[in-house]
Amino acid sequence: MRSHASDPPSMRLAGGTGALVAALNARLDPAIVRTGQTVRRLRCEATHVELTVDDADGKQTTCQTEKVLLALPPRLAATRLQFDPPLPSDLARCRQGTPTWMAPHAKYVAVYDSPFWREQGLSGGARSSAGPMGEIHDVSMPGGHPALFGFLSVPARVRRQVSDEVLRRHCRAQLVRLFGERAGMPLGDALQDWAAEALTATDDDQDAAGHHAAPPPSSPDGGAWQGRLIGIGSEWSPLFPGYLAGAVDAAERGVQQSVAASEKSR
Repeated sequence: MRSHASDPPSMRLAGGTGALVAALNARLDPAIVRTGQTVRRLRCEATHVELTVDDADGKQTTCQTEKVLLALPPRLAATRLQFDPPLPSDLARCRQGTPTWMAPHAKYVAVYDSPFWREQGLSGGARSSAGPMGEIHDVSMPGGHPALFGFLSVPARVRRQVSDEVLRRHCRAQLVRLFGERAGMPLGDALQDWAAEALTATDDDQDAAGHHAAPPPSSPDGGAWQGRLIGIGSEWSPLFPGYLAGAVDAAERGVQQSVAASEKSR
């Protein structure tokens, strides 16, 4: 069957996406970065937005800001955050109905001591209908261990009926069928299921197909929240919703919109 083609051509980051996060974080003042915080409630006041936040120990605090840039998916924002006053009903429904692309997905990765598949003249990329992984790629990192990974095509609700070890065993068996016996002896392997992540997926995502969706409006066009609330998560990008590039695009647009609104109000 025809393999997956990237359009536009995709690139990978040396050191992984964690390297990008670390590089951005290094440019910030540590005093203004707060991690381990979960926003629960946003209340729009006349001059500011008040946030109610839980820390890692469950202790609740409040803070104030002029504007809020939402870097989480629209559906998660609609279901996990309380807005006071409520968002316009049509906007809330639109966000609730916007699937989070990665939410129903799971990935398996196996790390090896050598890229043995290349010795056989194989790319490490495959499409398969025999086994849990439907799409497989070579994710070897320059200077790091060779590795293969695959997207699981088993639905989220079905995955929950078996243990991670059982799924990993089936994945290894599938790689053996594709690339030979050495594929069944990785140095290590892991399974990441985003459907089980409370800060990624909602109940509506458990039966989703995981397609890229059209972006909802990034901010209300009227009412109390106009100019105060801007979505900058990947699903808000009109160009690459759901992709890493979408997160960069949506964030850039959101910051420009926020700056423009601030200058207009002066």
